[in-house]
Amino acid sequence: EVQLQASGGGVVQAGGSLRLSCAASGFGADEYAIGWFRQAPGREREWVSNIMSEDDSTYYADSVKGRFTMSSDKAKNTVYLQMNSLKPEDTAVYYCAATERVAHGIFMRAVGVYDYWGQGTLVTVSS
Repeated sequence: EVQLQASGGGVVQAGGSLRLSCAASGFGADEYAIGWFRQAPGREREWVSNIMSEDDSTYYADSVKGRFTMSSDKAKNTVYLQMNSLKPEDTAVYYCAATERVAHGIFMRAVGVYDYWGQGTLVTVSS
């Protein structure tokens, strides 16, 4: 059973940085994807980024491209989301999620593709 544990949220001023971590374990397949999603109050959960285990290729939503960086440390079974130049509109609960149903492209942006979810971690960006 895949298990995910997200951490690293907090309160930061606009323009600041935070690094989220997601400890992931229990994969049965050689290939999988881990994604970060976020959900702001009153809004739907949205895809932020994902990383593919095959080649560590990363993909980002336009709203975070150039500011957020996702990376993987396989020795620690952990993926990270480095968030720089944070804006108040980045305020949300951030979730890491995983799936062993992998494909490249926009398919990996869908909430429904991900079968395993960690608990959320709250990021608050003050103006």
